[in-house]
Amino acid sequence: MSGDMSAMFAQMIGTLAVILVVASFIGGSDIITKFVKTEQKWKFILAAGILGGIFGIYGNIAGFDLGGARVSVRDIGPMLAGFTGGPIGGLLAGLIAATHRIFMGIHTISDPGDTTIACAIATTLIGLICGTVSLKKHNLIKKPVFALLLSALMEAMHLCIVLIVTKPFEMALETVKKIALPFISINAVGFCLMIIIITYMEKQRTLAIEKSRMESELEVASTIQHSLLPMINNDYPGRKEVEVDAYMKAAKEVGGDFYDLFFVDNTHIAFVIGDVSGKGVPAALFMASSKIILQNCIRDITNLADALKVVNNVLCERNEADMFVTIWVGILDLTNGELKFVSAGHNAPILSREGHAEYVEQKNNFVIAGMKGVEYKEETIQLNEDDVIYLYTDGVTEAEDKDHNLFGEGRLLNCFQTDDNDPNKLIEGVRKSINEFIDGNSQFDDITMLCFKWEKEK
Repeated sequence: MSGDMSAMFAQMIGTLAVILVVASFIGGSDIITKFVKTEQKWKFILAAGILGGIFGIYGNIAGFDLGGARVSVRDIGPMLAGFTGGPIGGLLAGLIAATHRIFMGIHTISDPGDTTIACAIATTLIGLICGTVSLKKHNLIKKPVFALLLSALMEAMHLCIVLIVTKPFEMALETVKKIALPFISINAVGFCLMIIIITYMEKQRTLAIEKSRMESELEVASTIQHSLLPMINNDYPGRKEVEVDAYMKAAKEVGGDFYDLFFVDNTHIAFVIGDVSGKGVPAALFMASSKIILQNCIRDITNLADALKVVNNVLCERNEADMFVTIWVGILDLTNGELKFVSAGHNAPILSREGHAEYVEQKNNFVIAGMKGVEYKEETIQLNEDDVIYLYTDGVTEAEDKDHNLFGEGRLLNCFQTDDNDPNKLIEGVRKSINEFIDGNSQFDDITMLCFKWEKEK
């Protein structure tokens, strides 16, 4: 008896292993999702029923005879079809597996103790019942414990039908005693494992699709973000009195840094650079809002300090995310080189003049959107011909090498100790210096630069 029991376990487990491999393929496909969501469910119900029936046939073939019984994992096929295809799918699979079982036992069907009819009835009912339960409680079946209990109950019902239908009762009872433990345990555990595999694979596939969708949306968001930045070329700003170049690289697909330049009137141009607290999509959205409000206020309000006060109050009123932004904004008079500016918690810019560079002394006001009612102070720099102003965010000075050393203000200042005052070459020089310093280390903060040179009108 012990040897027979071991043989039954071994053969049923071997058959089950093959079915579980196929189950992993099903979980990786979208058949379950389509069954739940598609408008043409019948196609997938039919597919689930046929596939479950094939599993049932394989279980029949791979099973073994014990007296008048065919011991197998046949019922897992209809149970699977019921889970994926509902009651119709389960019924179809059960009928296919049952028909095959009758065909296999056609020559012994009238023998005493033969379980052919009982097994056919039980397999059909199991597919129908599992499908009905799945239709009503699909998510519940995805829970391994419930799947284990349901399948164990179905196999217990299968054996009860054998006792009721098979004659004589004594022979049916003897058969049930021999196969009950391996029959119920292997089928129940097998169905439970199959549900775990299918659910896991389905979840991973869904996550992969969602990740791909998010990556696609972030690419679009990055494109939109860059489209919000001014296109600096020969046509814009298009004035001989000023040369401009800029650079921005987000640490993620989108970031919170921004720069801007726009004409306040025919002779005054505004230069803006900002750094929103945080990174990613929330920072990018706050950046876009800040940029638009700032531009409108600067154009509408003559005094720069008053304009920033209004910007701060407006952003504070709608700042449910408790974010803030550091901003440096200056307005250059193209006719005489007078640069009026306000710094709201931002890094001091570099002034490069005749081959010598230094950080601009400034009063650092409170950040924007940090607290309502803040007063800001406007300051002035008088630029000479060919003077360069370099604006940047802290991603430049806080760039790290692999030993977590910072690029720092000293290294940045050294990039401007040169006679070349072309904004494009200066920014390129800073980029090259940072790349050499970090030596392949990953970027953890947004890097943004804006550089302009004033030239007297000829």
